[in-house]
Order: sequence, then C-alpha cells, then structure tokens
Amino acid sequence: MQRVCLLAILVTLRLPAQDAKKDPDQIGTRNVSRGINFFSMEREIAVGKQLSQELERHSTLVTDKAISEYVNRIGQKLVGHSDAKIPVTIKVIEGDEPNAITLPGGFIYVQTGLIRTADTEAELAAALAHEIAHVAARHGTRQATQGQITQLTTIPLIFLGGWGGLCAMGASNAMMPLGFLAVQRGFEAEADLLGLQYLYKAGYDPLGMVDIFEKIFSFDERKNAKFLARFSSTHPTSGDRLVNVQKNIETLLKEQPQYVVTTSEFNDIQARLLALDWDRKPVPAGPPPPTLHKPGDQIANAKKLVPEKDPRASQVKEAIYY
Repeated sequence: MQRVCLLAILVTLRLPAQDAKKDPDQIGTRNVSRGINFFSMEREIAVGKQLSQELERHSTLVTDKAISEYVNRIGQKLVGHSDAKIPVTIKVIEGDEPNAITLPGGFIYVQTGLIRTADTEAELAAALAHEIAHVAARHGTRQATQGQITQLTTIPLIFLGGWGGLCAMGASNAMMPLGFLAVQRGFEAEADLLGLQYLYKAGYDPLGMVDIFEKIFSFDERKNAKFLARFSSTHPTSGDRLVNVQKNIETLLKEQPQYVVTTSEFNDIQARLLALDWDRKPVPAGPPPPTLHKPGDQIANAKKLVPEKDPRASQVKEAIYY
C-alpha cells in the first residue's frame, strides 16, 4: 500500500514538470532546456559569439537604423515574455529567403526576405518567437551534443538551421544521419509550441504563426521539392506543423478580447525596405547592349557632325532625301 501511495505521489509531482511546457502562465518559471547537454552556458555563449563573427564575415548586415531597431524591438519584447535565460542579440542581414538563422548563445539573424514575406507584424513576430524558442530551449548545443554522441563530423552545420524548414539547411540536411534529423524534428516541434506561447503572451495574434508558416513552407516546397521525400520521415511536414499550431491555439491559449495584428510602423518599415531595394538595384555589368539603327540613321548622324557652312553639308542633305 505504501508503495502504491509513493508511486501516486511521484506521478503527481511529475505532472506539472511534464505539462509546464504547455502552460503559458508558467513562462519564465519553468526549465525548457532540460536534456543531455555537454555545453555549459558560458561555453555556449562563447561558441555562439565565434560563429556569429564567422557568419557576419560572410553576410551583409543591414545598417539602416530604422529597420534594424524595429526588428530588434519586436524581438526583445518577445524575449521579455519567454523562457530565455541569456541575453538575445538580434540583427538583420541581407537575404532573399524568408528565413532566420539562430546560433547558440542567443544570436539571431533575420534575413530581409522574411520581413518582405510577412504581411503583418504578428507574422514577423511569430517567426522571431520561433527563433527565440530555439534559444530558450538551447536546441543548438543540445543538438551539437547529439552530434558528438553520434560522432558526426559536420557539427557546425547544425547551427545554421534557422527556421528548421528547408531554406537554410536543405542540401546540408540531406547529408546527415536520419536519427540525427529525427532529434531535430522534435526540437522544431518544441520551438513551434514554445514560440506560439511567447507570441501570445506578448499580445500578438497567435494566428500570425499559422499565416507565416504557410508562406514559408510554400517557399520551402517550391525551392527544395527534391529533398521532401527524404525529410518526410525525419522532419516535421508543413501539414503536421500547421495542424499542431492550430490545435495548440485552440487547446492551450485562452481567448483574449483583442490582439495586435499589425501596426503602421510595420507598413513603414516594409516601405523603407522596398525603397532601399530600389536604391541598391545593381547596374548591369559588361558592355552596353547593341543599338538597333533604322535605315538612314547613320547618314542623319553624319549630317549633325557636318556644319551647315561646310560644302559637304549639301551632299549629306541630298543623300538623306534621295
């Protein structure tokens, strides 16, 4: 009898820990990064800083203050409603894909393609919330630990996962062991779950995550169709993730009287980004294209070069009209 009672007590004590990740009201008081991890927090931050320096050497940072500060402000608002235990650095880099790159230690890089793809501030915030969830759960170093266990020789590749779709990692993921990708699948599902709660607690419309998912997955599928068959058993499919997000909205989130969907500042930033795109429009390289001439153009041009007082002017005139 005592054993039964003790077991019941242990089960009862374990339930809150198991369900805490599904309770938005426990954000900040729960440990969402539990799991085998060979990296201390200090080492994780050091590794992330080193990788961020490497990434910035091969990327173009957006220096427009209005754009970078706006994205960072949204991100820091979400961080304030997250489980993250370390400072989060958010920067914007040039990139056509609707993607973001999350490095260990709280370094997030948002590609301009993601800002262009979002139609509302809630959609952009949803993408950022997903990335912040990766930071809070320490997915980068936990995945690196899994890589060390399996003696994976391409550990650095896992840090560039970003959205965990196919945008940043398509070809690289195709080279990785299936078991390793299965771990990544669990991390992506967890980031979807946690990110949705951060989005909700920050006051944004949680349906923004559904909307941005649809856009990003559509891009992924068009660009990486040949990899989909391999990923179907190891990576969350777009349909599964959309269904899970919608289910979590219905079952885990209490309906609020109002949400932030978008703002005039979001529209201003998109217009500013468009203006910058036009300013940076590249000048075609190489010699100018050939010019087509109509019959008589050469003679007409020759006439312009010959002064009227020159005796040859009348000859040119006659050649034009006869």
